[in-house]
Amino acid sequence: MTEPHEDAVLGFWSTRAAQAAKNELEGKADQGERGAITGGKHLDPIRELIAELFVSAGVAPENIYRSKGITLPGYYRPSKDWDLVVTDNNRLIAAIELKSQVGPSFGNNFNNRTEEALGNATDIWRAFQEGSFGELRPWLGYVFVLEEAAGSIKAVRLPRMQFPPDPEFIGSSYKDRYGILCERLIRERLYDAVWFVSTSADGSIIDEPKPGLRFSDFKAALLGRVAQVQSLGEN
Repeated sequence: MTEPHEDAVLGFWSTRAAQAAKNELEGKADQGERGAITGGKHLDPIRELIAELFVSAGVAPENIYRSKGITLPGYYRPSKDWDLVVTDNNRLIAAIELKSQVGPSFGNNFNNRTEEALGNATDIWRAFQEGSFGELRPWLGYVFVLEEAAGSIKAVRLPRMQFPPDPEFIGSSYKDRYGILCERLIRERLYDAVWFVSTSADGSIIDEPKPGLRFSDFKAALLGRVAQVQSLGEN
């Protein structure tokens, strides 16, 4: 019997497949892998899993935003749409970003995903410093789903550099690199909780390779955040 988070990961794949099939049936130009992404629904099962965690912790469903109400102010840009936003009594309870990477172009997208994660966090924290969200510190969550495939688990050679690279990246695969990224996002307090999962396209592999970045860790941090806010009452 699978766990709820495993069902959500399997749902990620089935939603991708359904979206790609729908686009192909409709004769859309962006078929195949791109079509599965541009449908915009592939991470919905994971979004709903996280939303249910908030509800189970006592957050009113009407305070959980998935499409409308997800736009938050920034500092370096006017605004940013997050994947899940939770509020209560005009306070920002949580903002969560969901990302995925499916092959075969793991190398082409790693730097983009890294820059997005860093930029989004940097922007919202600076906005908080400027008073955009009041006195309560925002809680940021980050979820990353990586395809477990030959291209993501093999060691990747580093390019020539004028200075020595970080030793942790030497001999690393893209799976390793995403794990390092997620660990450091937590270490540097850019995000309060991160769930990193690697999964094969047929769903036979659902691997959470890094302690501290597992669903159980993410859930515990999320529930802790809700308890913290509830302890503050309505003020």
